[in-house]
Amino acid sequence: MDRLFRRKNIDELIADSERPDRRLNKTLGPWSLTALGVGAVIGSGIFILTGTAAAGETLTYHSILHAPVLDLLRHGMGAASTIGRPGAGPGIALSFLLVAFACSFAALCYAELASMIPIAGSAYTYAYATLGELFAWIIGWDLILEYAVGNMAVAVGFSAYFNQILDSLFGVQLPPHLSGPMFAGGVATGAWFNLPAFLIIMALTVLLVRGVSESAGANNLMVAIKVAAILIFVFGASSAIRVENYHPFLPNGFSGVMTGAAIVFFSYIGFDSVSTAAEECRNPQRDLPVGIIASLFVCTLLYVAVAVVLTGIAHYQTLAVAAPVAEALKSAGMEGLRRIVSVGAVAGMLSVLLVFQFGQARVWFAMSRDRLLPDAFSRVHPRLKTPYISTIVAGLLVAVPAGILDIGTLADLTNIGTLFAFIVVSAGVIVLRRTEPERKRAFRVPLVPLLPLVSIGMCLLLMMSLPLETWLRFLVWLALGLAVYFLYGRKRTMTA
Repeated sequence: MDRLFRRKNIDELIADSERPDRRLNKTLGPWSLTALGVGAVIGSGIFILTGTAAAGETLTYHSILHAPVLDLLRHGMGAASTIGRPGAGPGIALSFLLVAFACSFAALCYAELASMIPIAGSAYTYAYATLGELFAWIIGWDLILEYAVGNMAVAVGFSAYFNQILDSLFGVQLPPHLSGPMFAGGVATGAWFNLPAFLIIMALTVLLVRGVSESAGANNLMVAIKVAAILIFVFGASSAIRVENYHPFLPNGFSGVMTGAAIVFFSYIGFDSVSTAAEECRNPQRDLPVGIIASLFVCTLLYVAVAVVLTGIAHYQTLAVAAPVAEALKSAGMEGLRRIVSVGAVAGMLSVLLVFQFGQARVWFAMSRDRLLPDAFSRVHPRLKTPYISTIVAGLLVAVPAGILDIGTLADLTNIGTLFAFIVVSAGVIVLRRTEPERKRAFRVPLVPLLPLVSIGMCLLLMMSLPLETWLRFLVWLALGLAVYFLYGRKRTMTA
């Protein structure tokens, strides 16, 4: 039993990372780390969720499995229910600020642990150092699911968007049997394979194997493109702002702002991926906190700017559409800006795919080095100095399902997995303050344990806003992970 909760010494973790045969290249600085965070957080959702949260939505749950747990507690366990969610209106900018404030608590906790434990693996490694081996396995298994399912969904979305771009630019489209999922909702679609989804993941996998500096350089370029597209939209469309669209600013009061915050919260998920690059930082004690906090700050500015301009050029009640920014620009006669937004959306998806594949491989690498996964996953390429086997396998395990399945309905697993990781990291800060109070901290969370407890409470509340079906799938995945741990991982660590 003691073995289950054995904590790994921080000095031992750092020493293991310095072994010549498993050492990664340290090439990343604060700008590259910030770009990793922005690359993971800002995707195509900035052009979609902003409108949805401003306009509000009416949700119909035909089964209790599809209803958020929080709504079930409020409205009962009826087989079907229709629940209106009032929009924030032009006050959606306040919703983004509110969510950024909430996320900042988890970001501060990540910054403290990342500066103390500059090891690949993110929340997995922090759990091993604070809560013990069993919790480390659970969160590592959870992170594998989070990154993999999230990227499968984005890859499928990229494929659809790629076909639209081909059509708008060249008047051609890939054949449906080569650009759609083989199965959707468990039913065969007649398609053979989603080739664009598969190929984009494998192309990024090759890039990641080649080296972290090359990958960071490509991510920096994609982030620059999408940030430029966002800024061009903000400044270009601002000339079409009509002040009357801002009235009323809070059509549904503060409850509308809160509802908007619940809708857009998940657009912030991803800044934690900065910590997976800990071992490849030149100065992790200084640069990791900068990268985590700066990426959250930059993303907040971009989200708020888009929200202010979008609700200024179109009345918020007209934004309840699939592509609100594109539709608003079309109505304003700004076709040129609309194309730029499309380019920004594609760059956004590409950077998300790259950063999440990067993070997933580092989690596999860290778990393998601790003998919880096969040793092959912690092998470092002798010349390229990248965890090439874990990167290739992670790429295949995302690319193949993305080519076969329509897994958009599973995307909520990414959200619940991330929130669970936030809880573990926040708890880890409290534990280490008690168990190792004298250890040097390059960055310190203020008001401990209050702020970490606030972070835990907010994450639990948001987890309750996810569908019951997501909770059940998450619990099944954790049960499967525990079986793997007790049948395989635990035996290997006991003989280490």
